[in-house]
Formats: sequence, C-alpha cells, structure tokens
Amino acid sequence: MLTFTLGTFAIALNHLLLISALALATFVGWRVAKRGGENPESALFSLFLLGMLAARIAFVITYWAQYRNDPWQIIDLRDGGFLAWPGVIALVLAALLRGWRRPGLRRPMGFGVASGLAFWLLATFSLSLYEQGTRLPEITLRNAAGETVQLSDYQGGPLVINLWATWCPPCRREMPVLENAQHQRPDLTFLFVNQAESMQSVATFLETQGLSLSNVLFDGGGRLGQAVGSMALPTTLFYSNDGRLLGSHLGELSQASLARALESFDTPDAAIPPTSVRKLPCTASATC
Repeated sequence: MLTFTLGTFAIALNHLLLISALALATFVGWRVAKRGGENPESALFSLFLLGMLAARIAFVITYWAQYRNDPWQIIDLRDGGFLAWPGVIALVLAALLRGWRRPGLRRPMGFGVASGLAFWLLATFSLSLYEQGTRLPEITLRNAAGETVQLSDYQGGPLVINLWATWCPPCRREMPVLENAQHQRPDLTFLFVNQAESMQSVATFLETQGLSLSNVLFDGGGRLGQAVGSMALPTTLFYSNDGRLLGSHLGELSQASLARALESFDTPDAAIPPTSVRKLPCTASATC
C-alpha cells in the first residue's frame, strides 16, 4: 500500500508517517513537560519547519542543474523534492542550540525529538522493506489499437510506470517532463497507463497537447492502481529488470524529482542496451 485513502481523500504513506512523527513528538514532549519543564509544542513545530526547509535547500543545491533554467520551480514543493538527512541534521543541531539556551525545554523537547525521529526512522525503514518486496502485478491492459497486452510482457528491462488521467492537473503538468525523459533515456521503458478513460479522449488530449509518447496503455477498471495500493494520481512506479519495485513517487514530478528517482537505475552507459529490451506495440501519438 502506497497511500492511505479515506473516501475521496488520499495521502502518501511517507507523508502520513512524517505527520505522525510530528504528532508523536508533540504528545511525548507535552507529557514529559507535565512532570516539569516547558511545553515544547511550538518549539517542536518550528524545528519541524526548519528541518523541512533544510531538506528542501539541500535538494535544490544537489539538483541545481534541473532548477537553473526555471528558478520558480524551487518554491514549488509539489514535486516532493527533499533530502532527508540534511533536514534531520539541521533539526537536531537546532534542538541542541535551543535546549542549551532554554534549560526548561531540554528534557521535554529532547524526549519529543528523540521519539519522533525514532518513530520516523523505523516506520520509513519498514515501508522501504515492504516496497522492495513488491513485485510487478499481473495485470491485463490494452494499447491504443485495442489489443490486449500483459504488463509482465514489458518485464526484462527497467520500467517506469506512470498512472495518470487527462482530468488530473498534476498529471498534465508533469507529462512533458516524462516525455522528455522517455526520449533522453532509451535504456528505460516508460509506460503511461491511463486510468479508466476512453481511448478517444486520451488520443485527443495527446494530439491537442502536442505530446509524442510511446507505450500509452489503458486500464479501464483502474486495477493497476488498486494492485499497487495507490488510489492517488499521478503515481509513478520504478521497477528493476526482474520486476522488483525500486521506488515510487506520488504526486507531480519535476525534472529534479524525476532525476533523483531515476538514480535507482544504472546510467545509460551501464544500462541494458535498448536493443535487448523487448518492444511491444505502441499507441496513439507514439513513435517506437
């Protein structure tokens, strides 16, 4: 399961874990403060924001090449571009400094920070192990010609699978980024699996947007999203040659966040040659 869904509301599990860690830290800090000390609620929240800011700055610096030509993307947090460890280090250092200046905060804030970080690390590690044990689902899809294809037929090389729909604004915004990556990385197989829309509406969208995509597939019942445990769009999945899930990204991809996700694969020079990857029939507005 990649998302937690309640009615029409869906949130990525890694985001839910982060919020839960903050909630746990606040609760533990409050309980400890009742036995003596200052309530660390506001301090913990400010530390959380500082950690997120440091994580974002570190991400932007690391992937500056992708942000250089469009600096406004730096403040667009929808791409989920954060580096965890710089944020954790900044949070811990700031907590030590604040505790040194305010003795009344030391014990409650220390217990709060320690419990929140321990929970987040353990939960994130467990989620990572779960994802790595997930295999490529056995799902039947259709291409633009109406032909039936098996998702497993594309196994044999690294796969990037994007679940999307034309009515989904972040799906539409990220499509040129994925199109560009598909052209630049022929060593990877990109599959664009449309969720529960007609072939005609998808073909019209691709034509009006001037998009040229290979491997546009159709999942009329949205079964792939159900199989991987993600009811949110867009969802992008990254699979190894043997069909093992390497990672996932829920929400809009930017050039930077996609570049980071593709680090799960070998570079083009070391990757499987494109000629060794099995090619299947492509789709509307596609050149194979």
